[in-house]
Amino acid sequence: MNVQYISDSKGKTTGVFIPISEWNELKAKYRDIEQLDIPKWQQNEVRKRNQDFKNNPEQALDFHTAIKDIEKDL
Repeated sequence: MNVQYISDSKGKTTGVFIPISEWNELKAKYRDIEQLDIPKWQQNEVRKRNQDFKNNPEQALDFHTAIKDIEKDL
């Protein structure tokens, strides 16, 4: 797949460009690709969690710490 990454002025990747021919191939292969319907409650929960993180980033656990916490309780 011939993708191109789009970056802002600081070099942060902000998007991906896929040639239309390849997008059409993906749509043919995955018929429901454009019909992702994420429930409103789920969208709201993600927004809430994102805001919680922005307000209190020090309370977040990194992946490895979270996995260790989960595994110790198994």
